[in-house]
Amino acid sequence: MARIKPQALLIQSKKKKVPSRISATTIVICTSIVALIILLFTTYRHWSRRSRDQTGTAQSVFEDTNAFIDSKKYDIPGYAILNTSKGPVVVKLFKDGSPHIVDKFIDLCQKGHFKGMPFDHVIKNYVIHGGNSEGLGAAEDWTSKGKLHGQLATSPKHEAFMLGTSKTGDKKVFELYITTAPIPDLTDKLLVFGRVIKGEDVVQEIEEVDTDEHYQPKSPIGIINVTLKREV
Repeated sequence: MARIKPQALLIQSKKKKVPSRISATTIVICTSIVALIILLFTTYRHWSRRSRDQTGTAQSVFEDTNAFIDSKKYDIPGYAILNTSKGPVVVKLFKDGSPHIVDKFIDLCQKGHFKGMPFDHVIKNYVIHGGNSEGLGAAEDWTSKGKLHGQLATSPKHEAFMLGTSKTGDKKVFELYITTAPIPDLTDKLLVFGRVIKGEDVVQEIEEVDTDEHYQPKSPIGIINVTLKREV
């Protein structure tokens, strides 16, 4: 075999193909794609975690709000003890049925509004009233109502031993009425917000006091103070 001269070998090596190089543009494009994928994945994880946190926070706030409302409702006194000059009268307040009136009553109790309030009208077998000497209006009108109440159908809302206040009275004076018999004829005038559950005998004793021709007690009688209780 003939030997190849060095010059020929040099020429052949030059003719061999050199591996092609990756262009800079291709590298930049690939790098950008990878960076974009990483950015999208990171952003997705961030917003996914934030969405879960916000949902949990909203639920926590909702639960805390409900707990606050329930706690506030629980804290509202459910009973009032009217300490009268004849003895205590325990009243269950209608917190659910008459919340606005109960709130006002409680607020006035805490301000001492009923301390020393006299019962200025007592109509036997009808109603005991306190808070405003003019609250009953003409005595003749109430006398006729007292005579007629036995002829009217009874109303569960206005049974005996109910605590209420006037619908049409002076807004500056919170009057108190304790019924001693069913009085359905006062449905449009009386807002009932409680029921006597203990001390009915005290109410009956007050009902028996001597009164003048205007149904005003001849001897002072009334509420000494009011004590609020959550339970009795």
